[in-house]
Amino acid sequence: MADDAAERRPPRRPSIRLRIVAAAVAVVTVALGVGAATLVWTLERMLQASVAEQLADELDALAQGIDEGTIQTAALVQRDDDVLVALRSPTGVVVNTDAAAALPVPEGRAPMTATVDGERFVVVAAEAEAGTIVVARSLAPVDDAARSTTVLLAVAVPLAVILVATVVWIVVDRALAHVDRMRAQVDDIDATGLDRRIEASSRGDELDRLAATMNRMLDRIEADARSRRRFVSDASHELRSPLASMRQFAELARAHPDALAPGELSEVVLHEGERMHGIVEALLLLARLDERGRGKLQPVDLDGLALEELERTRALGLAVDGAAVRAAPVEGDPRLLARATRNLVDNALRHAHQRVALGSVVRDGRAMLWVDDDGAGVPIEDRERVFERFVRLDEGRARDGGGSGLGLAIVRQVARAHGGDAWVTGAPLGGARFVLELPAASESRGA
Repeated sequence: MADDAAERRPPRRPSIRLRIVAAAVAVVTVALGVGAATLVWTLERMLQASVAEQLADELDALAQGIDEGTIQTAALVQRDDDVLVALRSPTGVVVNTDAAAALPVPEGRAPMTATVDGERFVVVAAEAEAGTIVVARSLAPVDDAARSTTVLLAVAVPLAVILVATVVWIVVDRALAHVDRMRAQVDDIDATGLDRRIEASSRGDELDRLAATMNRMLDRIEADARSRRRFVSDASHELRSPLASMRQFAELARAHPDALAPGELSEVVLHEGERMHGIVEALLLLARLDERGRGKLQPVDLDGLALEELERTRALGLAVDGAAVRAAPVEGDPRLLARATRNLVDNALRHAHQRVALGSVVRDGRAMLWVDDDGAGVPIEDRERVFERFVRLDEGRARDGGGSGLGLAIVRQVARAHGGDAWVTGAPLGGARFVLELPAASESRGA
């Protein structure tokens, strides 16, 4: 088992610090190496061109002196340490030193390089009346300069690479020290310390932005954990209340059988059991929405759902206005959208004094279904809170039909699972208008 785990474990890679330094060193080494080679090559070519230019001037002076007779051909035998001179007649060498005898004759005026006795020379030639004058100058100073530059660069480039590696290591180490500090702080945060946050350096750099992002993530985790704790607490309270009622009546019936009317205990049990069933069903629906969202999309008419609710409420003997219902096709889960519509209507019926109105419309590619009532309305500061789970305003809690506080939470969750939303505002009837807003069906958008 341990061997299998070792085989599945990915190979350990070098640290980020080492990879960054290695990459920087490789790039700098290649860049400096290419630059050094280019510098030596360019320097050598420039010095060689300078020597050739000077040699061409000397050649012109020699040719002019021979033609004018101011320089005797015998004088050409004289030679310093750097210059070789040869005068070639059409039939051969007329005046020449031994070393100069080996000099080639360049074609035209273009200089060339040649090696004589193991030494490199720049060779130029010109035509004179006495023949072809060939002049060569040693490239030993140029080669010495190139070698000196090469040695200097061979020392300077590794030192520069070492300096760059040291600087990059220090910079990366300081940067990653902040990352290690942030990692340690995050590692110390557990379920009991979700209020802790990552310290930023206030420099406004990438690490500060990373710390801000992680703090926002911790804010969301803390809010979610707080919401879940409140949800569990509220769910426990809601489920404990009907259980307590049934237990009290059962204990009373056992202690004082004559204190309850016949069938009263069964009615209490049925009523409270139905209430518990509704709470559990709502909780399961919310859990499914949290986990999977909506089901398979199908064409659904919000106006059809509104008309079904009108028929249901009127069958109960309640007067509900549906004059504002207009065609509002959407694509969604019919069962979930019907549940959301019913929750809105039931909520309005609980809070209305006398009048409830339904409406639907498509506007700017959005399909909306709303339910109005003439109740007390929802205060502005509570218009977001009413969609939270197990939240009921004081009026709703004081009434027998106040509900479990999950109906509006289901409405918003269904809406968001379909790419829409649910919100509340004031109604023309004086109470609250709850709106279910969804993306309209494709054919409706293009109409």
